[in-house]
Amino acid sequence: MRIVDLFSGCGGMSLGFEQAGHEVVAAFDFWDHAIKCYEANFNHPIIKQDLSDFQESAQKISNLKPDMIIGGPPCQDFSHAGKRSEGNRANLTNSFAEIIKIVMPKWFVMENVDRSRNSRAFAQAKNIFKAAGYGLTEKVLDASLCGVPQKRKRFFCIGLLNAEDGFLESEIVSRLANQPMTVRDYLGNRLDVTYYYRHPRNYNRRGVFSIDEPAPTIRGVNRPVPKGYPGHPNDVAPITDELRELTTHERSMIQTFPSNFKWIGNKTALEQMIGNAVPVNLAKFVGCSIKIYDEHINTHKGELVHNG
Repeated sequence: MRIVDLFSGCGGMSLGFEQAGHEVVAAFDFWDHAIKCYEANFNHPIIKQDLSDFQESAQKISNLKPDMIIGGPPCQDFSHAGKRSEGNRANLTNSFAEIIKIVMPKWFVMENVDRSRNSRAFAQAKNIFKAAGYGLTEKVLDASLCGVPQKRKRFFCIGLLNAEDGFLESEIVSRLANQPMTVRDYLGNRLDVTYYYRHPRNYNRRGVFSIDEPAPTIRGVNRPVPKGYPGHPNDVAPITDELRELTTHERSMIQTFPSNFKWIGNKTALEQMIGNAVPVNLAKFVGCSIKIYDEHINTHKGELVHNG
């Protein structure tokens, strides 16, 4: 299927859907750092566009004749970290929905943090999708059950024109792993550490993790062990001089970007891009589920035509 990726960032969704066998024909974003990084890794164009202008955006996207539109509207206002209010960024969820209503691709995939499912912005977007004739499959996925060595929960709203709600549920559930993937499962001993530090949002949470468990959610900040870190009863190892944080490249691998992915930009921008990205293997999991379902539909239609 021909895909357009909106709010593409550095390309986690694009790469995952390509690996699932789809054709990404273009991407759209407005952040210069992400655009430069995306350009270094993909052959198709990425277009700088303010997607809050959904009418102009929809016109450009319609010209590409996509079968599917994918994207993750920026989610900071839905995040578990920081403020809880829904602001302008949440309104980009509605911009995504308005674009879908105008372009009317056969499929769409919108992803966000898990708590966005209960937001006002999503409720409004859902009304737009339903009025446009889409059946919806709404699913919170744990990335560690989808080929990613990370305990990261993301909400996916998958739309298919003229389908029943929940149409993809059984396909997704049947493909989930039986147990979470650990860092060692995915990377073996490539990190050269058994324990590492991930700075907690507050000291009520632990900061030391093992490669024999899924990594905690990769966030947009990456700090070394502070001198004042008091330790936590649930830390899996003591604080020592050897304990370190993961490097930027290691964090990208836990997000399941390939080791040869080209990262362009300063450290702050890179950490933010990596933390905001959809894990490549999670996007691949969703893309494969859609491909299998779509092929099944097309095969069934072919059989009906043949039998008729």
